[in-house]
Amino acid sequence: MTDLVLPPGVILILAGLALPFVRHTARQILMIAAPLMVLLAVWALPDGTSLTLDYLGLTLEPVKVDALSRLFATVFALMAFAGGLFALNQQNARELAAAFVYAGSAIGVTLAGDLVTVFIFWEVMAIASTIVVWSGGPEARGSGLRYAAIHFLGGVFLMAGIAGVVAETGSTAFGPMEATSFPTILILAAFLINAGAPPLAAWLPDAYPRASWSGTVFLSAFTTKTAVYTLIRGYPGEEILIWIGLYMVFYGIVYAILENDMRRILAYSIVNQVGFMVCAVGIGTPLALNGAAGHAFAHIIYKALLLMSAGSVLYMTGKSKCTDLGGLFRTMPVSCICGIVGALAISAFPLTSGFVAKSMISDAAGAEKMVVVYFLLAAASAGVFLHAGIKFPWFVFFQKDSGLRPQDPPWNMRAAMIFCAVLCIGLGVWYSPFYAILPYPVDYVPYDASHVIFYLQLLLFSGLAFFLMLGALKRTLTITLDVDWFWRRGGRAIAEEFEFQWLRAYGVIVEGFWRKLRLVIEGLYVNYGPDGPWSRTRPSGAMALWVSLLLTGFLLFSYI
Repeated sequence: MTDLVLPPGVILILAGLALPFVRHTARQILMIAAPLMVLLAVWALPDGTSLTLDYLGLTLEPVKVDALSRLFATVFALMAFAGGLFALNQQNARELAAAFVYAGSAIGVTLAGDLVTVFIFWEVMAIASTIVVWSGGPEARGSGLRYAAIHFLGGVFLMAGIAGVVAETGSTAFGPMEATSFPTILILAAFLINAGAPPLAAWLPDAYPRASWSGTVFLSAFTTKTAVYTLIRGYPGEEILIWIGLYMVFYGIVYAILENDMRRILAYSIVNQVGFMVCAVGIGTPLALNGAAGHAFAHIIYKALLLMSAGSVLYMTGKSKCTDLGGLFRTMPVSCICGIVGALAISAFPLTSGFVAKSMISDAAGAEKMVVVYFLLAAASAGVFLHAGIKFPWFVFFQKDSGLRPQDPPWNMRAAMIFCAVLCIGLGVWYSPFYAILPYPVDYVPYDASHVIFYLQLLLFSGLAFFLMLGALKRTLTITLDVDWFWRRGGRAIAEEFEFQWLRAYGVIVEGFWRKLRLVIEGLYVNYGPDGPWSRTRPSGAMALWVSLLLTGFLLFSYI
């Protein structure tokens, strides 16, 4: 063991476990202070391994720092701070405790240098995030169970894959792998499940909108982006990820355009944006990996900002459907403006964080002569502006007047939104410090004429298309079916049929058993009942004769 260093994520986990046991004021102070302590701890750690342990003959590295892990740990700590600030009014201490354990576990994954430590924090993340979903109320119970089932399935894949890798190599080190063996394919599948990749992507829009107004903000930040981190770390350049990422990109766009619930729009948008990152990991060049890491960093912040804006609307109105909202810009200006900033950032509008990060991904595809990928990513960028850049703020804060007149939420919620909005613009304007902490040296200039003109044309024409097709895009009280139907309805039908067939078979088995038992009892009664042959009185002489015969037979047998 090296000099003992407490993993920074554990600090946040311990703070989370303490939250239910401290008074309200102390709880609020801890929610603000603990993430800042973790942020300082992350940057105080030197590069390299700071903690090693020997376990069952294996060398574990719970704390190993490089540029990639420090980048993700930094943004996770910032997100824990912003989420804690936004959730100061949350009275559900169980949710707050789970959210901080969740955030700490995500940091634990990013700083883990071995697969065993990754697995431990991975499973703690699954448990804590499930509790966050359940904290949304009774209606979240079913979604939470489905969420847990899928993530525990991913945990089984991860555990089996790690066991296979250790058996093959004798090492638990977490580094680049190739999906050429069954264990490494299992590990890749586990990472993709958490990333929201097909065919199980529907767990995300099923569960996240069921969480509370504050819980969804935490959920948006950690699970999918931790998966992106592990893909960058473990599978850079895995070509299949390009096509999986592109599927996620368009899947998220289509369903977000169809959706009526504002938080489900943003949930599908998470899948869409993570698709860009997964595609970049598949491209695998330093520029692409910088784009994936930088886009993940920026996405965590602007997606949290969008969900804070939506959460503020839900907190003040109790409504989440676009058909019930509209005209809120009059009385919720801070929420509206911050939502617009987040919408511009997710659309990669110049002078926002999304522009300086996402543009690296499409340029990486162009540099590798991946023409089809480049144009598909460009088309997807226009689709993002349609569903998240315009649709969300337009239908929630503008469109027809809903008659609702809520005020902006309490000061802490406004402060959290302003903090994230400042980061979105600050990273887009002063991008050099941001590029300096990316995992690879950056030789990339985002603000040249071709980049800016291309994205402005793309976004402006996308906006024009939105308003020209506004009548077709107006939402109605409809429900969109996703692949989760197979386990929400189809799975239930199969379970009910199985239960019916089992009960019928069970009845046949039980009836047969009792019939046989009755026959046995009747036979015993016939032979041993009052009139049975074995119940008759026997003369003692006859019994003596039988005993003599048996003894004679035994004697003769002993001489043979």
